[in-house]
Amino acid sequence: MSTNEKQHYTQEDIQVLEGLEPVRKRPGMYIGSTDERGLHHLVYEVVDNSIDEAMAGYCDKVIVEILPEGAVRVIDNGRGIPTGIIEKEGKSAVEVVLTKLHAGGKFGGGGYKFSGGLHGVGVSCVNALSEWLDVEVAQNGNLYKMSFNRGVAQRPLAVVGKTERRGTTITFYPDRDIFETVDFDYNTLKARIQELAFLNKGLRIVLKDSRPLREAEQEFYYEGGIVEYVDVLNKDQGLLEKPFYVFYEANDYQIEIAMQYNDNYSETIYSYANNINTHEGGTHLDGFKTALTKLFNDYGAEQKILKNEEKLSGDDCREGLVAIVSVKLIDPQFEGQTKGKLGNSFMRAAVSKVFLEKFGEFMEENPKVAKELVLKAVNAKKARDAARNARDLTRRKSVLESTTLPGKLADCSDKDPRKCEIYLVEGDSAGGTAKQGRDRRFQAILPLRGKILNVEKARLNRVLESEEIKNMITTFGCGIHEECDVNKLKYDRIICMTDADVDGSHIRILLLTFLYRFMKPVVEQGHVYIAQPPLYKVTQKGNRKESYFYDDASLEEFLVSIDRKAEIQRYKGLGEMDAQQLWDTTMNPETRTLLRVNLTDAEKADEIFSVLMGDEPEKRRTFIEENANLVKDLDV
Repeated sequence: MSTNEKQHYTQEDIQVLEGLEPVRKRPGMYIGSTDERGLHHLVYEVVDNSIDEAMAGYCDKVIVEILPEGAVRVIDNGRGIPTGIIEKEGKSAVEVVLTKLHAGGKFGGGGYKFSGGLHGVGVSCVNALSEWLDVEVAQNGNLYKMSFNRGVAQRPLAVVGKTERRGTTITFYPDRDIFETVDFDYNTLKARIQELAFLNKGLRIVLKDSRPLREAEQEFYYEGGIVEYVDVLNKDQGLLEKPFYVFYEANDYQIEIAMQYNDNYSETIYSYANNINTHEGGTHLDGFKTALTKLFNDYGAEQKILKNEEKLSGDDCREGLVAIVSVKLIDPQFEGQTKGKLGNSFMRAAVSKVFLEKFGEFMEENPKVAKELVLKAVNAKKARDAARNARDLTRRKSVLESTTLPGKLADCSDKDPRKCEIYLVEGDSAGGTAKQGRDRRFQAILPLRGKILNVEKARLNRVLESEEIKNMITTFGCGIHEECDVNKLKYDRIICMTDADVDGSHIRILLLTFLYRFMKPVVEQGHVYIAQPPLYKVTQKGNRKESYFYDDASLEEFLVSIDRKAEIQRYKGLGEMDAQQLWDTTMNPETRTLLRVNLTDAEKADEIFSVLMGDEPEKRRTFIEENANLVKDLDV
């Protein structure tokens, strides 16, 4: 021990953080991170309060606006935060709510019956992590206003005028000293806001972007609620005439389920509790799945579709299913590392009972549809058995566990996975250029031949017959599906590097679909990236200086700034660059831009993959042409 270190640990070493100081001291403990995810979480916390007012029946419109000066404003027409003085605090309720952790109207059940705010840290943390926060409350004919600087009230709540409207307006400026970025992403906010509109039918939510050159405005309003959610996810591919829907309300909870089948091979089920995305499932989802499997097996046995005590598995019954399971309950208990799993045990039995009764009635009243669905599950079972046999055969042939690497692979010399990365490159030409331009110590290149198999529309046995997919499985070394082990991944970064055109976008989506469906943990843990090759090279006349640009806006801005003629080359493919240019612009860690693929918006990713890889090629091609920069614009 150094002589400068204290050898005694006493009461003097205990530090008490007052008010909101703990939030500013350790922001990650309260909002998860200080990157883009944490930044957008601030918006969700404010919006959640407005949604709670809507669930209580007092609010039917919310406006979320991204302001030019790096702020966000949220306006609702609810009751407004109470403005009276809390005697034991000696302050207005508005100030207490905004400056005290765990203060609000959601803990005793008096203010709200059902609330989504209990899972979060509340608007007080938004206040703590904002350079400035302004709150306006329209209530009882008065307009009240108060301002805060990094969580500290600048003056008491005061009446600043009269108004006929009611509700709360909060405008906050995220603290640039706290966050890595304060640049809000419109599409990230859009995904959550649209989700909330689906989950709260009849609620109108407007999202506006008022920043220069980014102006946008969309209104989300779904009278059909989660039924419309299922329709959107299915994209008119449903096997039922319309989605099955059930709503049930008891004293302490509500259950809402919408479902529809399609002819795809994957299942898409999203579950929510008090509007919170329970992405790890929980008791409500368990109750739904158990009831569905029981209904199919009982019907199959009764109608002699299943023979000799044959049983369908849950996977068989859910193949091609799109479903939303949404519950609202008093005092939800969340489990799991990310608090994304509902733990209230009574919800398992409640959901199971309601679904058994209501969907059971549907099957009795629609015997033709019921038989078709059970036969679909039987075919899924047969295909699953065949796929299992194919996988076993493939494994015996050592394809999944082969130590023989593909011949086209140009591996790196370093064998420490933490230092290594692999580029997936379409075509031998671009692959050759990448091999010449790479740093052989830590960069590997795997050329792929054209567009890989669309795994969204293929059974496992056919997928494992694809040479390109077998090459990727062997090269990555981590296995697939339930056997996928990220610890065995041979490269820390899997980088998709495709041409910057429509075909390149399609190949990129095919690769992401394969990784998402077959190696989901690899995507979840942030090992998948998108390379960003430049779209343009500009050579200035006179000095012959070369510059590269990755989008039209930056190109136009540069051309205006130099105000002289220049040669502009539009890159249609990676093969148009020589090895040095590819290294300088796309592969050099010092100068390149990589986009990490993550699952902060799993529903949107699932929807995009299903739409793009579905049965309608024309719709798919149109979508790709309209969204050539899909992965850049959407946080997949």
